[in-house]
Amino acid sequence: MASTALEITLRRDRLIVGAALAALTVVSWLYILWLVETMDMGMTMPAGDMTSSMQDAAPMNGMVMGETVMAGLHPWSFTYFVFMFVMWAVMMVGMMTPSAAPMILIYARVGRAAEEKGRPLAATGFFAGGYLLAWTAFSLIATLGQWALEQALLLTPMMASASALFSGLVLIAAGLFQWTPQKDACLSHCQAPLAFVHAHGGFRREPLGALALGFHHGLYCIGCCWALMALLFVGGVMNVLWIAAIAIFVLAEKLLPPRWPVSRMAGGVLIAFGIWVLAGGAL
Repeated sequence: MASTALEITLRRDRLIVGAALAALTVVSWLYILWLVETMDMGMTMPAGDMTSSMQDAAPMNGMVMGETVMAGLHPWSFTYFVFMFVMWAVMMVGMMTPSAAPMILIYARVGRAAEEKGRPLAATGFFAGGYLLAWTAFSLIATLGQWALEQALLLTPMMASASALFSGLVLIAAGLFQWTPQKDACLSHCQAPLAFVHAHGGFRREPLGALALGFHHGLYCIGCCWALMALLFVGGVMNVLWIAAIAIFVLAEKLLPPRWPVSRMAGGVLIAFGIWVLAGGAL
């Protein structure tokens, strides 16, 4: 009886996979919300870094530059770098898991059919893990980018743009990318998961092959969305509404019919917004 019940449960693998993806997304967003709350209380920076930064902040031209100096001039310790990297990695998981769910669920369905024919695929977790591994690698690049921008005094302590010029240029660049062939090519792979799999050798039976396939799919997703993620530096890396808006748009880009000019329309809006910011409009 127990064995039969277990078999029935395992056959509902798409439900299990879906529930696991939902749980992963919820946990990631709860972590993001917790970080935002701690930032509001001035607790985002680890205590050691906060203390050293406060000591390093000095008056300039008779005025204490305060938070701006702390954001741009304090040296990043290894602990703080890891803290930021984890923040980015969890945020990418929370933002991108929903848009990857259709592809992962297709893998689970095909895996079930293959198992019933006696030719099982590698577990779905390997494919999903490869996808998230790609975004983890992107998180490392994003962390390095944040460090560079802070040292250049282009980010505020809340990790949002401190320069209208920088904001306008990023908005325009992201908008222009929405019109490029590279965007179209990467987005097409994300919109047609089965076509992507068939174009890259089909589903894999070995774990490393499934991991590599998921990683490859993640790279296409990064190629599609990297410019949109750069917008986080404009509206705020820890701006929950900004994060949610980008995540929802990414999901819409992948799920809406390809004939809908969603990317082009968004690109036009971003370009216009960037020009407005450069012309002196408030962000």
